[in-house]
Amino acid sequence: MLALFLFVAGAVVGSFLGVVASRLPRGESLVRPRSRCDRCGHLVRVRDNLPVVSWLLLRGRCRDCGAPIPARLLAIELVTAALFGAWALRLGPAPDIAELALGLALIAILVVVAAIDFEHRIIPNRVLVPGAAFALAVVALGVPDELLEHALAAVASGGGLLVVALARPGGMGMGDVKLAATMGLYLGAAVAPALLAGFAAGAAVGVAIVVRQGTGARKRAIPFGPFLALGGLIGLFWGDQLVDWYLDSFVR
Repeated sequence: MLALFLFVAGAVVGSFLGVVASRLPRGESLVRPRSRCDRCGHLVRVRDNLPVVSWLLLRGRCRDCGAPIPARLLAIELVTAALFGAWALRLGPAPDIAELALGLALIAILVVVAAIDFEHRIIPNRVLVPGAAFALAVVALGVPDELLEHALAAVASGGGLLVVALARPGGMGMGDVKLAATMGLYLGAAVAPALLAGFAAGAAVGVAIVVRQGTGARKRAIPFGPFLALGGLIGLFWGDQLVDWYLDSFVR
């Protein structure tokens, strides 16, 4: 029941994240005006604003002028819903409230950051700053004995990417650095496999582009935020197990 509830809640949250991804890069208000068609300007009716369902019933087009409704909005809603439900299943029927809240918040942050960075090549502070503050508050109140671990993880992950960004200007933005630090606040030690997974995914895509387009594609800039977001999800769902496996296999 919790997974089903969070799946539905995730679709609702995903609908809002779609608004954030569309409006925040343009400096627009997230609450006013109401959602409207970019082509004809008609306000979206309440019955046409139901997450996932309305897009499917309208077949991805505005009811008034027939203009396409961006498929990325449906994708954001579906991905958020699926991840919220999966996180509930991952934690089981009686989850720890702090762990549940941290996971849901991180999922929302990673989804909207990936969407914005993929399209606009920016990672807004207006997403990361409140997200980091929320993580600090939840860890401090819910699991205070882990606060130092999470703080150190934030410093280490953000500091590590800062070194990379300074060593290769233009290869990585400060938004990526701040995203890594925020992930550290949420994941603690699990941020290590998260970053490794993100770098591995980014490298794999880079190699694939070079193979397909030739060596000239090495200078092509691709946003790194979506790869960090993918790594963050891996760290959230399996990071602790990966850390334990590594320690058991190579350290203990």
